[in-house]
Amino acid sequence: MRNYGDTEPIAAAATAAGALTLIRTSGEGSLELLAGIFSRPKALRAAAGNTVIHGWIAGENGPVDEALVSVYRAPRSYTGEEGADISCHGGGAVTRAVMAALRSAGFADALPGEFTFRAFMNGKLDLTRSESVMELVGAETGMALERAIKRLSGVLEREINAVKAALVEILGEVELGLDYPEDEIPVDDKDYKMDDKDYEAPFDIHAVQSLLDRLRTLLLSFERERLYREGALAVIAGRPNAGKSSLFNALLNENRSIVSETPGTTRDWIDGTFSLGGIPVTLADTAGIREDAAPDGAEAQGIKRSRELLEEAALVLYVIDGAEGICPEDEARIAVTRALVPVWNKADLAAPPPSLKEKYPDLVETSAQNGRGLDLLCQKMESLLEAGTRNDAEINAGLGTIRQKELTEEAALALEEALKLAENGLSAELIAPCLREAVNSLGAITGEVSTADILEKMFSRFCLGK
Repeated sequence: MRNYGDTEPIAAAATAAGALTLIRTSGEGSLELLAGIFSRPKALRAAAGNTVIHGWIAGENGPVDEALVSVYRAPRSYTGEEGADISCHGGGAVTRAVMAALRSAGFADALPGEFTFRAFMNGKLDLTRSESVMELVGAETGMALERAIKRLSGVLEREINAVKAALVEILGEVELGLDYPEDEIPVDDKDYKMDDKDYEAPFDIHAVQSLLDRLRTLLLSFERERLYREGALAVIAGRPNAGKSSLFNALLNENRSIVSETPGTTRDWIDGTFSLGGIPVTLADTAGIREDAAPDGAEAQGIKRSRELLEEAALVLYVIDGAEGICPEDEARIAVTRALVPVWNKADLAAPPPSLKEKYPDLVETSAQNGRGLDLLCQKMESLLEAGTRNDAEINAGLGTIRQKELTEEAALALEEALKLAENGLSAELIAPCLREAVNSLGAITGEVSTADILEKMFSRFCLGK
């Protein structure tokens, strides 16, 4: 079994099967190994970094594919090691044959995320930028891509390092005061008023509070970042034949769900995805909910699944049949449904009564037939999904993973404790460990403070070839 941290030459396919496949190699001596199965070994050995060589890859029984080999010399490569990217023809058979040739030459199969792990270990990326690599791979919308690119460019790393550097300086002053208590060490803004008396805190209260505010701002960014990255589930619910499937098809702009005038046509939920203001939304069309369905039939099973899905949804579009009007069953369902947008569908046939619009100010009138109200409905959906998330220009560096969030929370709690101790007039001996804990938590975000177990768990979630 191989482990993360091995330095032997590795190889893995970095792209899915298609017209072309890219196979990545890295590690000391990898170019020499590759030269042993390449039709132009001298040219490959002499090639400068960041150049491309054309030739053939050979297996045990002769040539297996024509390829372009992009040569990288340490340290100017993704991993910081020497290596090469092999661009060959796509298809499973070609990829398997080239990988077999590489194994016979002495390459080991790369572990998931091992290329990015080596980039981190060789100082090419910090952990925040390493994590953003998988964010880029999984990005489903332009907004998710844009935010991942920000982290890859180092925006979050710079913000974390700036806060940490300021804390290190403050911690140094506190510890210097502990080592040399008899010396007077001038520090600006140390005076703090406590119980109507001047109190000299062991550190600059205002500076630490400002750093804590910066961490809190980062924490506020997490939910919005996660929304753009992971998306949300929106469920269309309502009585049978209210036009749920027609609305579902109209929002997706495709005919995914069967539309019929017969109530109960949709027996199980069906879903599709679309981008809503940069948020990847999974939209689910559910079976119509009615109380008089046969208790042991297929429709009843569909209704049961619909109710389960409503519990998981971040947003519910409750569809009222505009042709029939609202009924007590609709009102009862609306009253107990959370994160709700009431939708008066079939508005081309009938308008909602004024009393209903007064009762439900957020009611959206739509027509799946002519597209009326769909833009407004999308705006309402986006607004509800973003409710409770922070969208200020001041948040330039957002937290992209739960790991980053938890460590930022630890640092913020440590600073809150340090401020509380200082405000209560307690000694620097008790305060210094809190500041040190905050520094260590911030260092763990970028990878300055890490353990082998944490790194292995994190990078093992990556794709092969990344």
